Amino acid sequence: MIDLDNWTLFHKIDPADMLSRIAELPQQCRDAWANVQGLALPPKYHQVNKIVILGMGGSAIGGDLLRALAEPECALPIVTNRDYTVPAFVNAETLVIASSYSGNTEETLSAFDQAREREAKLLAITTDGKLARQARELGVPLLTFRYQSQPRAALGYSLVSLIGVVQKLGFIGDKEADLEEAVVVMESLQEEIRESVPVTENPAKQLAKQLYGHLAVVYGAGYLAEVANRWKTQFNENSKAWSFFEPLPELNHNAVVGYQFPSDLAKKVMVVMLTSSHDHPRHKVRSQVTQEILARQGVSCEAVSARGGSPLAQILSAIHFGDYVSYYLAMLYEVDPTPVKVIDYLKERLEQV
Repeated sequence: MIDLDNWTLFHKIDPADMLSRIAELPQQCRDAWANVQGLALPPKYHQVNKIVILGMGGSAIGGDLLRALAEPECALPIVTNRDYTVPAFVNAETLVIASSYSGNTEETLSAFDQAREREAKLLAITTDGKLARQARELGVPLLTFRYQSQPRAALGYSLVSLIGVVQKLGFIGDKEADLEEAVVVMESLQEEIRESVPVTENPAKQLAKQLYGHLAVVYGAGYLAEVANRWKTQFNENSKAWSFFEPLPELNHNAVVGYQFPSDLAKKVMVVMLTSSHDHPRHKVRSQVTQEILARQGVSCEAVSARGGSPLAQILSAIHFGDYVSYYLAMLYEVDPTPVKVIDYLKERLEQV
């Protein structure tokens, strides 16, 4: 296991500089907000009665986070669709937003075409590719951005762009102040967890060391349930590690019973419990009792508290912290966090069929 305080070694393991992409999230959010302000939406888009967001992987998580953020105030249902087809309820009164970093995601393109056949109101968010070309040909709103990275590292664009669209349509309130708070909170958090801060003072490095050699299971409630999902996927793609996530309170109705067997697994699992000041009072109690149950079964658990006042600030600060943890875990495993060779292989095989 390498010394995380010898951060000059990171460049050898991380030649594509994923660390800088992670550090750029605050500015990326600002840029994405400025970018979406110029998007014009037809008046008829204000009259939809449901929203479906098409996407996969790093592009889809923005839809999940938008839904979690918007649910308390948005009267329209928001659904994230990860498949080749769209649900039967998609029709002319549905806003269908295709989010694809590359613009070439085959599931998203297929679902986008089906939504067009259903006469849905269409919108595309992408850097380029087939999706951009189709949007231009169809004459539907197109929001493009320029940011060179892996799709998962462009979360600021996939999330903030969606927030901007839904706000423009009047389905949620103005989030500009909340976003600025989120950026300030993330920038402040970086001063505590960036690579130059030693392990003894760096909670992200400390958590990564605890997770080393363990299967990470991430829990969260409310807004943070989808943040837990983001942590899970970052452990998968950055750290190249097995990981799972589960939401409270649902996990209290099944998962807690499964801690017992196989008994030798308890020492190899570590739970990360994401908590928020916005958690429902019963969620807070459930979190505490769940940690007691885990301790009784010999399963390690570490609680991580989201920062900031607004839900958006807490969502983004918790994501930012998790991104750094996944990066430091990649360094401990001495694996390049940027490439996803297994996914590349899978895509190549699919193209052959």
